[in-house]
Amino acid sequence: MEITFILSGEHETLPRAEINACLEVEKTSFTERYNNKGILVLEIPDEESNIVDILGKRIAYTHEICKLLFETDNDNLRKIVEKYPWHDVIRNDYAVRVKRIGTDPDFNSQEMEIEIGGIIKRIIGDRAKVNLETPETFLRTIVLDDKILVCQRLIKRAKKHYYNLKPHKRPFFYPGSMSPKLARGMNNLARVKTGSIVLDPFCGTGGILIEAGIIGAKVVGIDIDEKMVEGTKKNLEYCNIKDYDVFQGDARDIELPYKVDAIVTDPPYGISASTAGIESKKIYKESLSSMQEIVKKNGFICMATPHYLDIHELASHTKFKIIEQYHIRMHKSLTRVISVLKRIEK
Repeated sequence: MEITFILSGEHETLPRAEINACLEVEKTSFTERYNNKGILVLEIPDEESNIVDILGKRIAYTHEICKLLFETDNDNLRKIVEKYPWHDVIRNDYAVRVKRIGTDPDFNSQEMEIEIGGIIKRIIGDRAKVNLETPETFLRTIVLDDKILVCQRLIKRAKKHYYNLKPHKRPFFYPGSMSPKLARGMNNLARVKTGSIVLDPFCGTGGILIEAGIIGAKVVGIDIDEKMVEGTKKNLEYCNIKDYDVFQGDARDIELPYKVDAIVTDPPYGISASTAGIESKKIYKESLSSMQEIVKKNGFICMATPHYLDIHELASHTKFKIIEQYHIRMHKSLTRVISVLKRIEK
């Protein structure tokens, strides 16, 4: 089956990388058919179709996941719509919606919706009704410069989760906390899955651990500030995350009776109370040295750093290899660099 992803426009490459990481950790094979202007089409074996539900529950930077019904161009659209077996797709009510991704200023989405909807109505008759609010079958037509993709929407990612779990809406809040969407994306880039053991050695208010816990991981949090430790516990309980271990400690000297599958973290920048007055570069360097002893071989770290710290230099003396990087501009004086590192044996 061919699956169409309507990607978030918040970043040029991160949404695609997140999907790739999730498919990798779920051991799902795929072939890329199309990737342009925020539209990704992947061919996935029919027997692995359950991956759609898995992706729908975990990815952050995709708006919609659809099944591609057919691909055509404007000249042949009407002819193919008239011949398509809509009785196999539409059981009850339905809606047709067109999304234009192109530069034609004269294109009219509503006219195309009415035309396609009218043909389908004529074919299936009164057996199914149009329902523009909550249709059982949602037909998403994507108009690109060079082709038209007619799809059946399978998943629409709800924005409600990320809104309800914004840092200031949790019981414990501290300025500078990471957004839930980025925290989820970083967990995905670290190849976290159900049953993984995930560590955040700078857990702060627990945002990264919350998203890992929702995915189904056992979460472990460490922070040098006891106030953050207690706040993280409150936030985890608030989000119904029960499988956790959170305690006060120093990321530069991590002590655990077990190794972890992944480390996902956003260390504090600069000198502040949350770093106990220690300069950032020293913290990063010493904590990376400690992390390499606690993560399993071939395990991953996904770490956020400010652009002015050279993560390549900091990781050069460790067992970590940087395999991916994504730059996210926060404001004119700060770009956040999201790095994915893999633990290898040298």
